[in-house]
Amino acid sequence: MTDSNTQPLDARADVVEVHRLLAESYATVAVAESLTGGLLGAALTAMSGSSATFRGGVIVYATDLKETLGGVPGPLLDAEGAVSAEVAAAMAAGVRDRTGATYGVALTGVAGPDLQEGHPAGTVFVAVAGPSGGQVRALRLPGGRAEIRSGAVDAALEMLRDVVLADAG
Repeated sequence: MTDSNTQPLDARADVVEVHRLLAESYATVAVAESLTGGLLGAALTAMSGSSATFRGGVIVYATDLKETLGGVPGPLLDAEGAVSAEVAAAMAAGVRDRTGATYGVALTGVAGPDLQEGHPAGTVFVAVAGPSGGQVRALRLPGGRAEIRSGAVDAALEMLRDVVLADAG
């Protein structure tokens, strides 16, 4: 599923809630990050006790690393490019599988200021893969590089929270 959402959230509150929900479900999470360069992993590990639910992650900034470390099939990268919903979904599934986490979260996009693969700054794809399948969200985030990266982390935390809540039923 792809939709658009540009509402920033309070990331600190979301991190606490995400860890609580994961712990209640005996679940874990791992991340695959491109444009955020580790900011999502840093947000998820800032809280004391996060090691109970955070498995780890990969920073796959270079396109070739999305394949070798992120688990994205080479033909998919060739066909869709690094900035796409399909690649985000493959990264989320790949990090989930490679780390043994219950959930995989992935971020790919353009923080700017330059275009990448014809996509303008603020183009972001967030994906979550979990036991009930996967979801992808396409975002158009405003602002400069720092705001785009921060907004992408906030959106990823919100999406993860929503998926874990839905799975908990």
